[in-house]
Amino acid sequence: QVQLVESGGGLVQAGGSLRLSCAASGRTFGRYAMGWFRQAPGKEREFVATVTGSGGSTYYADSVKGRFTISRDIVKNTVYLQMNSLKPEDTAVYYCAADYQVYPRITVAAGEYDYWGQGTQVTVSS
Repeated sequence: QVQLVESGGGLVQAGGSLRLSCAASGRTFGRYAMGWFRQAPGKEREFVATVTGSGGSTYYADSVKGRFTISRDIVKNTVYLQMNSLKPEDTAVYYCAADYQVYPRITVAAGEYDYWGQGTQVTVSS
């Protein structure tokens, strides 16, 4: 029902910023909570941020709180991740994901999400 394509990754120096985008195709985008996850080499996929379908509620991992901001544009069917004050430990492949919800809720477990994008590489140099 939903196809996701991430973009905006790249190579930046520590302290720099990047804005990731996730374009979605589907008729019920507003019914999906959207999440961002990341996976570094040799590590398991970890939760980064999520926003409810209405855009009215967000939640962040402690490691990115205060530095990253998730947002969505329902009209454009797009979710964003603004990343500021980047650190080398932020280096990873970043994935967006969609979780269909009849009633809005915060979900941080990767296994709860129904659809995933292909990922975009973020590399932060020291």
